[in-house]
Amino acid sequence: MHRFVTYVIDPIILVVFSAGFFLFMYGAVEMLINLNKGGDTKEGKQHMIWGIVGMLIMVSVEGIINLVAGTFGLDISGANVDTTTINNSTSNTFFK
Repeated sequence: MHRFVTYVIDPIILVVFSAGFFLFMYGAVEMLINLNKGGDTKEGKQHMIWGIVGMLIMVSVEGIINLVAGTFGLDISGANVDTTTINNSTSNTFFK
């Protein structure tokens, strides 16, 4: 499962977030070009708005996934980290 998340899910999330960012940047450039020419900036503004909406949705989904995983104690990262040795070593250092 860890390989699937690392090699499939994470790149998909990155591509979709990047698409939202590039849509926002395209809208900003389009608006500035049309503003300079004295044209209509409505389409550029719409691209910027939808780019921001897409990025907010991706950040919200990531936050909801982390909230659910933290609430129910799920290990979605796939990392096998043994925290008992970390906790034992720090407790021995501070409370001797």
